[in-house]
Amino acid sequence: MDAANIVDVVSEFVSLRRAGASYKGLCPFHDDTTPSFYVSPSRNLCKCFSCGKGGNPVGFIMEHEQMSYPEALRWLARKYNIEIHERELTNEERIAESERESMFIVNEWAAAYFESQLHDTPDGTSIGMQYYRSRGFRDDIIKKFRLGFDPRSRTALAEAARTAGYKDDFLIKTGICYRREGGNDLIDRFAGRVIFPWIGINGKVVGFGGRLLDKRTKGISQKYVNSPDSDVYHKEKELYGIFQAKRSITKENMVYMVEGYTDVLSMHQCGLENVVANSGTALSTHQIRMLRRFTRNITLLYDGDEAGIHAALRGTDMLLAEGMNVKVLLFPDGDDPDSFARKHTATEFREFVEQRQTDFIQFKSDVMLRGVSDPIKRSEAINSIVASISVIPDRIVRATYITDCSHRLGINEGTLISSMNKMIRAGREQRAKTNGRQPSATASQSATVGSRQPVAKTGQASHRSSAIEDLIIQTVIRRGEEIIYKNVETEDGGTVDLTVAQYISYDLGTDGLTFGNSLYNRILNEACAHSGEPGFKAETYFTNHEDVEISRLAADMAMDKVQLSKSLQLRDEENSLLNRVRHLILDFRRYYINARMNDIKQQIAAGGADSDTLGSLLDEYKELQQINSSIAKELGTGVFV
Repeated sequence: MDAANIVDVVSEFVSLRRAGASYKGLCPFHDDTTPSFYVSPSRNLCKCFSCGKGGNPVGFIMEHEQMSYPEALRWLARKYNIEIHERELTNEERIAESERESMFIVNEWAAAYFESQLHDTPDGTSIGMQYYRSRGFRDDIIKKFRLGFDPRSRTALAEAARTAGYKDDFLIKTGICYRREGGNDLIDRFAGRVIFPWIGINGKVVGFGGRLLDKRTKGISQKYVNSPDSDVYHKEKELYGIFQAKRSITKENMVYMVEGYTDVLSMHQCGLENVVANSGTALSTHQIRMLRRFTRNITLLYDGDEAGIHAALRGTDMLLAEGMNVKVLLFPDGDDPDSFARKHTATEFREFVEQRQTDFIQFKSDVMLRGVSDPIKRSEAINSIVASISVIPDRIVRATYITDCSHRLGINEGTLISSMNKMIRAGREQRAKTNGRQPSATASQSATVGSRQPVAKTGQASHRSSAIEDLIIQTVIRRGEEIIYKNVETEDGGTVDLTVAQYISYDLGTDGLTFGNSLYNRILNEACAHSGEPGFKAETYFTNHEDVEISRLAADMAMDKVQLSKSLQLRDEENSLLNRVRHLILDFRRYYINARMNDIKQQIAAGGADSDTLGSLLDEYKELQQINSSIAKELGTGVFV
């Protein structure tokens, strides 16, 4: 971290020119026509003010080269000739690591073997290549995805592997070969099939898919055979085509999800590279989180048959629960992404998707409500749509979809909100039973500091991050270590100095308030914990944090588009900073109160509450109004810079 210079690192990939105290250039993460990518030597950070990508040197390399955190550190270590001292492995770990590497080596050898069989043998060219040609695949696509062919002999591969010096043990562990019960001969799992290698996100071959040729698939239920689970391959954690697609996904900020190998190949061939397939397995959270590293925007492209509809319905809720923005398109009239891509250009494909894709509400409405007149079935379908909305983690997005759903379906918005809230509460109760309740983070200091406005005890805030939360946490990141209260008297008669972070934590903690964004709570807690350490500087600590999400967030919040020279930078007076922090906290309390008041109004509007509950809600609403008025008065009469 100390050696890595952000200008030096970025300059390897971007042409930079000086702009005042900073540098700027064309952003490498999107199609930039005017320089919007700024690099700050003083902060050792970079950021695009168009697409928002950037970070510290490690974060930049991770994003640009699609590396993991340790891989990016190793990249920088090689650049600056720094020797990395890896943690010494135990004997068990050393054996396991050695076995994994051996399995990757065997997989790489097998991929090369299948390729050579396709290109360099008579059967490969006349049988395997003929199949790929019949599907319309060009040579560049065949090479790009390392497609291959495995001859019909069930023992030829094992013999070739032994000749090359590979052990039977690793041929079995990778699943390339197996032994029949009671037999000693190694049997080739993929014999007589065309081969689709699975290449992991790091470029290593992790497994294989083999397909029987067309004339042999009649009456055969298992056209495809895939590598079994192993130490290097778990199908539910892999996505076919992710290695070839990852840069395009980042650049386009969206991904197409399809079902099969040939869908991916055909879309690449027509010019659309931001596409992956889950290839016959149910979509998993592992796969969704892998994609979320690159984008939050996904369009599901599935066949319009019953299986495609079922896969889209199941996948939609899982994607929404992980915070993804979901569109759906079902191909009609016997088409699928493979056949459609082979008949159209990339521009035509994109136009078709833009015109035909729908959000999940429209998709579920079309599937579940079309032609339905029975009230019970209609209510079940609407409940299913509301259930999908309820899993969305962002409260504002949920509210937007509920309003949209109300307008589209002609259902009272309050009724939909009431149903959704019941589903959310039921989900929380179920998770609490399963995992146990997690206590909320609050401050535990016992100092009396200034005046503040209390908040009625209405429970924890249920919102996600708001603009005011963003401003508070930005202040913590930029100036969290600075002291704004000196010699504060504590209950035991002593005195303490409070930093920005400690003061915010104390003030919110008195009412048990926490941020809706769990990452923000973690940042505030860590800033408080480290505030007393000599030399601690919040901005440096968080922008170089080992948690990549925190590092990226801190880098984003630390960067200003206009960087003033040191001689022009004005430092806030202590009281000015204190007033600003107090103002932000009051705004946060007011935001919290208004959110709760809106909740109460929606509960009352939805109806169904008994007289006692209704009275309790009205009393709470009146109390919140009084507190809100008091906060508004303080905000209006105070002088804040």
